[in-house]
Amino acid sequence: MKKLLIVLLVVLIVLAGAGIGGFLYIKSMMPGGDGNNDIVEEYYKSFQSDSPLEMKYSQPGDYAIAYTEFPSDNESIGKIRVWYPADLETGDLVWPMILVVNASGTPAASYEPFFPRLASWGFIVVGNEDGQTGNGETASLTLDFMLNMPADSVLSGKIDYGNMGIIGYSQGGAGAICAVTNYENGARYKAMFTGSAAYPTLAKNMGWEYDVSKVTIPYFMAAGTGKSDDSGNDPETSYGGVSPLSALIANYDSITDDVPKLRARAVGAEHEQMLMRSDGYMTAWMLYQLTGDEEAGTVFLGENAEILHNANWQDVEKNR
Repeated sequence: MKKLLIVLLVVLIVLAGAGIGGFLYIKSMMPGGDGNNDIVEEYYKSFQSDSPLEMKYSQPGDYAIAYTEFPSDNESIGKIRVWYPADLETGDLVWPMILVVNASGTPAASYEPFFPRLASWGFIVVGNEDGQTGNGETASLTLDFMLNMPADSVLSGKIDYGNMGIIGYSQGGAGAICAVTNYENGARYKAMFTGSAAYPTLAKNMGWEYDVSKVTIPYFMAAGTGKSDDSGNDPETSYGGVSPLSALIANYDSITDDVPKLRARAVGAEHEQMLMRSDGYMTAWMLYQLTGDEEAGTVFLGENAEILHNANWQDVEKNR
């Protein structure tokens, strides 16, 4: 009965003229959302790469992890969930922070193992329970909360507000771009990564309109070569996939060359696989941009950058 109702809803939306955008919205309401189904406990153990740094950064780091959460007055956010290095509780150091913007129908609880793995590299990693994040509003509200941390919290005085990044996947990729460019507190971010962000026309049709030319912080945009990300059709005349190469190129080219930028596609990756497939290099990007980690920087910098010689990636373009 549940499947029948979903099919009927899809038919009604298509008949109403909503087209592929409406279908993707219904898809986002199905169990599992639009990705992250492979993010189970120790999911990273199934990842393989012949490139040593991609392999290294796809695995857990050296820090033991602790967790805290905060209730939110915003119904969509539900609660703000934070994973952080346990060393934070006993030392005087401040730690870089990464805010994660969820994919469609994918609250943080549905891919929880992703967060502590990333935090184990020395980050405070922040998520929430919103499953419809595309306009960036709940990301902005979550950042506001983290910028005004309650004095009695274990995190109070421990966040490096000068080194904050944002990452997002699919609808959340559009949400991350919106959070950076459409809200005043978006200026606080130092770096951004998106995995298979909904391409501009699709995002606009869904109410997530963004303008990548407004991005002024280092930005790594990734997508997959699979049909779900790039169907091979012209995305301006028919459904081209969620994040086709043509849109990736246009987004990259719209950002001025004084901004460090990188685009790349994971070979053979379908849309729902992009979180795991990009995990290693997303982590390296944030380590380099937020902590100045020189080894992580060699993944991206110069003619000998590891990503240029990695068979897992193609269509790489960068300006550093």
